[in-house]
Amino acid sequence: MDGQTLAALMFPLLFLFVFLGIPVAFALIATAFLMALPVFGALASLQIYGVIQHTASQFLLSAVPAFVFMGVMLESSGISERLFRAMQIWLGRLPGGLSLATIGMAAVIAASTGIVGAVEVVIGVMAIPIMMRYAYDRSLIAGTICAGGSLGTMVPPSIVVVIYASISNQSVGKLFAAVLLPAGIMVALFLGYILVRALLRPEGSPAVAEGGDLSLAEKLKITATGMVPAIGLIAAVLGAIIFGVATPTEAASIGALGAVVLTMAYGRFSFAVLADTLRRTLLINCMILLIVVGGNIFAGIFRLHQGNQLVQGLVSTLDLPSWGVVGVLLLLVFVAGFILDWVSVVLITLPIFLPILAGQGIDPIWFATVMIIVIQTSYLTPPMAPSIFYLRSIAPPEITFGDMYRGVMPFIACQAIVLLLVLLFPWLATYLPSQIQGYN
Repeated sequence: MDGQTLAALMFPLLFLFVFLGIPVAFALIATAFLMALPVFGALASLQIYGVIQHTASQFLLSAVPAFVFMGVMLESSGISERLFRAMQIWLGRLPGGLSLATIGMAAVIAASTGIVGAVEVVIGVMAIPIMMRYAYDRSLIAGTICAGGSLGTMVPPSIVVVIYASISNQSVGKLFAAVLLPAGIMVALFLGYILVRALLRPEGSPAVAEGGDLSLAEKLKITATGMVPAIGLIAAVLGAIIFGVATPTEAASIGALGAVVLTMAYGRFSFAVLADTLRRTLLINCMILLIVVGGNIFAGIFRLHQGNQLVQGLVSTLDLPSWGVVGVLLLLVFVAGFILDWVSVVLITLPIFLPILAGQGIDPIWFATVMIIVIQTSYLTPPMAPSIFYLRSIAPPEITFGDMYRGVMPFIACQAIVLLLVLLFPWLATYLPSQIQGYN
């Protein structure tokens, strides 16, 4: 059996392992090992070990543990409760105010955590009981929580962007700058949809007079203590990376220290909290980095069997213009997102895509932005939407799968609008990177 045939068989074998319930990281490693045996024989294990060493030596990946620690420690600080309280005070009186506050909280939590599933669980645990108490439409509740959780993919400092940059040898600062405008547009569309829906159907999303008995000074104090510190910390971390003041690892480390200081200021710090934060950080990092290792091994064996040439040959036989090639690649990402988590999608597809993109002369920063939007959309899209499975784990029985499927569809439409805008107006992704110097 020739090499390209073995390369073509790697994806069906990988999907078979995943459908059998094998964790994605081990499915990637097992597939690569089996396909390495015909070439290396008994030395296959040594070749795989070499990939592990190479992955461990990538300096950029050292930013991931610090970003994860920052997010977990901020969660331990009680910042989510303070954020939600502040958002309720200012937005609760509007139609659909609780949903608006939830999306606002999700945007900030996404920026502080950068982990997709964690954002959804945090905001869901906070917001679902309150929205249920005020008889919000169950589909709106489900859609709001899922859409808010999906922002962990787009809003920097997203772990997706860090992993993407490490694989593609792109600047993290450039990629963070590139996704800022699309992420802002997406949050605005989410808020706009909720507001319009609430105006048209007020019975399913009533305004809530939260904080009506508070004076303006009290409201400002709650806002200053609940929102300003977290937003200031996030802005400082992002600004340091984008403007080249610090490397991603240095900025993430400063963010982690800032999260500890903020937790102390809120009176929530203890050695038990620190131990729990370290334990959860270790578990999350082991999950992410084991998938990174598996993805790199899989991609390496795929290239060894001339899989890249196979894909490039298939694309060239289609004889498509550049926009057609982009469409095919994004479709592959979207379909892969139904089955695999975002880390695996990036690690498997990107090494295959990079030579094709270079051959077509496609702007890598622009393509990175649209690919991240598509990954976020696949995270939300039924029937295999990971967002819905996360929500099912924390939602009460009254919220059914039907409510979830109906609830996410309008938000998927909002994501599609953002994707279309970036496709039609590439400057939305390229303008900020072109204006900022000194990237890391």
